[in-house]
Amino acid sequence: MSVYTTLTLQEVQDFVAPYELKVINLIPIQGGIQNTNYFLICQDGSQYVLTLFEELDQQAAGELVPVLAHLGQQGIAVPVPLMVNGQAIFNLKNKPAQIAPRLQGQHPMPANLEQVGQIASAQAKMHVALQNFPLQRSEVRDHSYWMQVAREIKPTLTPPDQMLLSKLLGMFEALTAAYPDRPRGLIHSDLFCDNTLFKGNELAGILDFYEMNHDELLFDVAITINDFCTEYPNLELNEDKAIAFLTAYDAIRPLTDDERACLEIYLAMAAGRFWLMRLRVAAKNTELGLSGVDILHKNPDEMRNMLINRLKFITA
Repeated sequence: MSVYTTLTLQEVQDFVAPYELKVINLIPIQGGIQNTNYFLICQDGSQYVLTLFEELDQQAAGELVPVLAHLGQQGIAVPVPLMVNGQAIFNLKNKPAQIAPRLQGQHPMPANLEQVGQIASAQAKMHVALQNFPLQRSEVRDHSYWMQVAREIKPTLTPPDQMLLSKLLGMFEALTAAYPDRPRGLIHSDLFCDNTLFKGNELAGILDFYEMNHDELLFDVAITINDFCTEYPNLELNEDKAIAFLTAYDAIRPLTDDERACLEIYLAMAAGRFWLMRLRVAAKNTELGLSGVDILHKNPDEMRNMLINRLKFITA
């Protein structure tokens, strides 16, 4: 949610006219790395989030609208985009854009045990609610996609990092071949602390579904455990929090025996995916000359070091 596209208040006021919103102020949001987002402050005190999709076309941007609507109907706190005449995605500065209510709360950084349990329960409910949801993303970022990213990035790495990546992929292949019962479905793919909002210990919102794809549910679990159960800058996994997460998740969707056997390698693989993602985003921003205070750069080394930490506990 870096600011790649600069907007004026007048441009926003013109855009929101069909919504009958009276915007009096807009605030750029620096968090995140892919889309441009602004908070919109309205005359009546209501607040919204305006999103410009920097990489997705109108069709791809609109794919998630029915998913969010479905989750909202299931009682899961998500920002369902506003519609005008049955349409949620419109064009602004030649880019797809949408408006959604601003959910209130704070990012849990670090999360406590009760918050960990809350997000685990919500993630399990999402996995169950979306198990048979008929969504096909036009841009698929499943395991095959990440293997291709790994092949592209590997030659740019230092020799030690090439060995690290090869070790990760080799161990992943060996363990997953031995334990094949790993359910797939729609997953959030980016359920970090900064994509959630809490009011005290109560989950108030889950944000940023733009990485959603069909993949193994265990990847979603691993991604979220890695972030919610880590107390940065210390990259060790907090065992009490991880147990709390798994207990709450299992109460709604019990992991299969094979998922449990593979959890540790998935924690490593999840860190590896985000290491590659951050390297890829950094390279793209450099190539395009994108920099400045409004462009967020997340440190790839943080995920690389987490990967190294997670690999210490695995025996293939």
